[in-house]
Amino acid sequence: MSHLAKPKNNSSPAAGFGAALSVLASLIWLAQAAVIAKVLAALLSGAAVDVWTVSLAFLGLGALRAIANQQAQATLSRAAEHHIQDLRQEIVATESSTAEVSPFGGAGSMAALATEKLEALRPFLLRYAPARLRVMVVPLFILAISAWHSWAAAIVLVAAGPLIPVFMALVGWAAKEASARQMVEIGSLNDLLADRLSALADLTLIGAGPQVIDRFAAATDTLRHKTMAVLRIAFLSSTVLELFSALGVAMIAVWVGFALLGEISWGTWGAPLTPFGGIYLLLLAPDFFQPLRDLAAAWHDKSAADAVTEDLAAWRGDARRALLGKGALAPAVAFQTLALRDVAVDHPDRTLRLPNMEIRPGDSLAISGPSGVGKTTLLRVLAGLEPPTRGAVLLNDAPITDIQADAWRATLGWMPQTPHFLGRSLRHNIGFGANLDENVLARARVAPVLAALPSQDLTQLGETGAGLSGGEARRVMLARAMHRAPAVLLADEPTADLDAETAKDIIDALMAYVASGGTLITTTHDQRLIDRIPKGIRLEAEA
Repeated sequence: MSHLAKPKNNSSPAAGFGAALSVLASLIWLAQAAVIAKVLAALLSGAAVDVWTVSLAFLGLGALRAIANQQAQATLSRAAEHHIQDLRQEIVATESSTAEVSPFGGAGSMAALATEKLEALRPFLLRYAPARLRVMVVPLFILAISAWHSWAAAIVLVAAGPLIPVFMALVGWAAKEASARQMVEIGSLNDLLADRLSALADLTLIGAGPQVIDRFAAATDTLRHKTMAVLRIAFLSSTVLELFSALGVAMIAVWVGFALLGEISWGTWGAPLTPFGGIYLLLLAPDFFQPLRDLAAAWHDKSAADAVTEDLAAWRGDARRALLGKGALAPAVAFQTLALRDVAVDHPDRTLRLPNMEIRPGDSLAISGPSGVGKTTLLRVLAGLEPPTRGAVLLNDAPITDIQADAWRATLGWMPQTPHFLGRSLRHNIGFGANLDENVLARARVAPVLAALPSQDLTQLGETGAGLSGGEARRVMLARAMHRAPAVLLADEPTADLDAETAKDIIDALMAYVASGGTLITTTHDQRLIDRIPKGIRLEAEA
């Protein structure tokens, strides 16, 4: 059994460089603050100030700081976009290379993971990662400068600083759990939306609109409550940080004021506190706490990113079999024989054992049996859309490999039981941009369908085939399957749920395809179709 590869994403060097630039910008402010403190101290003492030199120094440092900030944000933004796009491409590539539904969730959950949830990583990469590096560097520089001028100021910073990470950690545990619950609810709401949209026509017909609206109202209300829980925790963490940072700055300001007035003589290394030292300490004190404030402001970003990372880990942990082939355009293979040998397919709830068979060009085979016995699975195995767990699918007496699978599928026409359309014109839905063959349209009985549409083959269809009846949609699916003159046509319940006249049209079209030399393999409950096909296999449920 082949399994999907799950690449791991490592942190980008560009992100590290951007974070380093943000640290540099913060450190440049220390030099700017020294220039300001020197000017103010000179004014207080009556000393002369070289205005031009001071102004050029301050403006030069400011320009350097602005450039560092701008480059940091640009680098981090590019790195974040690259990281998110890599993850999104990984999700799309993985999901498109398997036919098995992920245990992580349905289409809505996967869409939420690839869009809203991955976008939750962007604030983390832009804000939290550089803020964490600034916390590790900038406060140590400010603490060293403060200790050089005053051991009292250093003690205040050392006492107030560690309390902030402690409270952030306590709040962060709750934030992570709240963010995880919010992410789960986003995925569930997307699954609900996808499920209801796919059944919208049926729900409208049975008058279930009010119940659907009530269900959406309840789901959105639950998501609102869980989102507000995350925001409450985010505001709580910011409040705690502001309290401790304000107390720390206030204590330093009071000590500096009394020290400069001569009311207290302790707190320095013997010499009195100079005006330059006092002003410099006042300017640096808020910036000691600023990286911690930035980190706290981005703390809920980390909680959301952790929840997304756990979702990605759960999704990557799914062991699903990869489709054969790469989905590349390939020339059709020369079909001589197609055979199944001792094939079994493991599903989560059971193992399907498929009968041995051999198909040759020009054969037609009807596969019948009760619902759920594995008829559709058999067609998918023959098409290479579902690899067998055991046994072999032999094409021209050789197992179908990754290299052959695309060429084999280029030989096939596929008519699914449930019609699927693109949001394009009917012409595009049949020929995918190629010119339509009038003979194919006539054989599939599509001409009456075109005549009834307002713009004929240019009529725009929705994904559910809006504007087409069930029988008309089935005829369009048959025309699509026969469009490229395939050597083998696989039809899954082609007459299911159709009226007698439409079913007869479909059966006649399939028999005309066989009469032209095509090979037909179909699953069906329709005895009229079974009677017109010379070979048949009946699948029975295992006891």
